[in-house]
Amino acid sequence: MACSEVCKEVELKEEQEEACTKDGTIDWHGQPAIKAKSGQWTAGIIILLNQGLATLAFFGVGVNLVLFLTRVLGQNNADAANNVSKWTGTVYIFSLVGAFLSDSYWGRYKTCAIFQVIFVIGLVSLSLSSYLFLIKPKGCGDEETKCGSHSGFEIALFYLSIYLVALGNGGYQPNIATFGADQFDENDLKEGHSKVAFFSYFYLALNLGSLFSNTILGYFEDEGMWALGFWVSSGSALAALVLFLAGTTRYRHFKPSGNPLSRFSQVLVAATKKCNIDMPLDADSLFDVDGNDSSINGNRKILHTNEFKFLDKAAYISTRDIDDQKKGIYTPWRLCPVTQVEEVKCILRLLPIWLCTIIYSVVFTQMASLFVEQGAAMKVIVLNFRIPPASMSSFDILSVALFIFLYRRILDPLVSRLRKKSSKGLTELQRMGIGLIIAILAMVSAGIVECYRLKYANKDCIHCEGSSSLSIFWQVPQYAFIGASEVFMYVGQLEFFNAQTPDGLKSFGSALCMTSISLGNYVSSLLVTMVMKISTEDHMPGWIPGNLNKGHLDRFYFLLAGLTTIDLAVYIACARWYKCIKLEGKGDENDDERGSFNKV
Repeated sequence: MACSEVCKEVELKEEQEEACTKDGTIDWHGQPAIKAKSGQWTAGIIILLNQGLATLAFFGVGVNLVLFLTRVLGQNNADAANNVSKWTGTVYIFSLVGAFLSDSYWGRYKTCAIFQVIFVIGLVSLSLSSYLFLIKPKGCGDEETKCGSHSGFEIALFYLSIYLVALGNGGYQPNIATFGADQFDENDLKEGHSKVAFFSYFYLALNLGSLFSNTILGYFEDEGMWALGFWVSSGSALAALVLFLAGTTRYRHFKPSGNPLSRFSQVLVAATKKCNIDMPLDADSLFDVDGNDSSINGNRKILHTNEFKFLDKAAYISTRDIDDQKKGIYTPWRLCPVTQVEEVKCILRLLPIWLCTIIYSVVFTQMASLFVEQGAAMKVIVLNFRIPPASMSSFDILSVALFIFLYRRILDPLVSRLRKKSSKGLTELQRMGIGLIIAILAMVSAGIVECYRLKYANKDCIHCEGSSSLSIFWQVPQYAFIGASEVFMYVGQLEFFNAQTPDGLKSFGSALCMTSISLGNYVSSLLVTMVMKISTEDHMPGWIPGNLNKGHLDRFYFLLAGLTTIDLAVYIACARWYKCIKLEGKGDENDDERGSFNKV
C-alpha cells in the first residue's frame, strides 16, 4: 500500500512538471506557468497583432516625415533628411532605456504597457498640434500649396510630440519582440521550433503593419491630409494598447534580474583587483556555487569559456577569499561566480558582430529619406494617377513577405538536406552575411537608377518634383533588394541576439538590434553632412543639393556600396572568430551550430 502511494506521488509530480514550462517562466499570479493555460500561439498571435497595429501607427508618422518637414515646415532636402535620420536614431537609442528597465526592474510586460501609453500620448499631441497650428492655411502641405510660417512655440510643440513618439516606440519595441519569444519554451521541442518561427512572423507583422501606412496613409498625407493621417495613427496605437492589455492573463513572464550594470562592474573591479595573480589552468578551481544559486535570479547557468581570460580572475578564489568564506563573508566586488563572469564575456563577444551591422543600417535608412527624395524627382504619374514617392516602400514590404516565405519553405529546408551532419539550415551569422551582400546590390541598383534618372531629367527646373521622364517604378529593384536583405539581416539579428544573450539580458539583446539601426541613422546623417561639405567646395552644388538634377546622388549610393563591401570583409572575420554562449542543460552541438559562421 505504501509503495503504491509513493508511486502515485511520483506520477503526480511528473505530471505537474510536464504541465509547467521548463524555462522558469511564471504566470500573471507569479506561479510557475502551466503550458496549456499560458503563452504559446494564443499569446503570440495577440502580440503579433499588437505589433502590426503599433507599426502602422509609427510608420504613419515616420514614412512621410521627410516630406512633412520640407512641405509643411519649409526645410530643405539635406536638413530634412538629417532631421529624419536623427529622429529615427533617437527612437532606437530609447530602446536601450526600455531594455534596461525591463531586464532590471519592471519586467517586459509592465515596460511594454507603460511605453505604449507614452506612444499614444505623443501621437495624440502630434495630431492636435498639426490640426490646430501647423497645417495653415487648411489643405497646405501637398505638392503645390505651401504652408505659412510657424512660431517657435508651434515648432517646439511639434518636436516635443514626435520625440514623445520616439520615446514610446523606442522603449516598447525591443521588449515586445522578446516578450513574444518568452511565450514559447525553448526547452520543449515543439515550442522551440515555434519560437524560431515567431521571429520571422514578428518581422512580417511589422512590415504588414507598415504596408497600410506606406500606401493608404502615405497617399492621404502626400495629398496634404496630414492631420487625418496622424489621427489614424493615434487610433491604431490606442487599439494596439487595448489589445495588448486584453491578453494580460495569458502571458508568460520572466522575473527581472536586477541591475546588470552593477553585475558587470563587480566583474571588472574584482578582475582588476586580482590582476597580478597567476591563474591556474584548471577552470574547475574557479568560484561557483551549487544548485539554483549558481545562476542569477533563477536564470540558467552559463558554462565557462576560454576567451577573455583576464576576466576569469574575478572568479579566482584567493587566500583572502577563503578567509572571508570561513567567516561567512561574501564580497561580490572581490569574488564573482563563473556565470556572472560569463555574462560579461557574452556581451564582449557580441560587440564586434553588432558593430558590423551599423553600416547595413546606414543602407537601410536611405529608404526613408533619399529613396523618397529620389522618387519625388522621377515621373510619378501613371495612368493619370499620382504615385506618392513614400508608397514605393510597399515593394520593400512585399519583398520581405515573399522572401520570408521563400526562406522558411524552400531555402532553409534545401540547405538542411544538403548538409551532411545536421538538420539545421543556415545559421544566423551566415544569414546576416547574406543580408550584407544583398544590401550592396541594393545600393548599386539605386546608383544605376539615379544615373539614368539624371540622364532624362530637366536640370533647369525650378520646382523639380517629377522633373525626370524616368518612371518611379524603376525604383522597384532597389526596394526589393532592401526587403530581401532585411529578411536575412534583421530577422537573423533578432534570432541571434536573443539566443546569444544571457537570460537576464534578453531585452538588451533585442535593443542591440535597434541601436544598430539608431547608429546607422546617425552615421547616415554624418555621411550626408560630410559629403555635402566636401562636394560643395569651389561653389559646386554638391552631391545632394535641393535640386537633385544638379547633384550626383548616384555617387553617394556607390559610396555606400563600397563602404558596405569593406564592412562585409570585416564582418566575415568577426563571425569566424565568434564563439557562441554555452548554457547548462542545452545541447552544445546544436548551440554551436546556431552561432557558427563556418558550419556548412
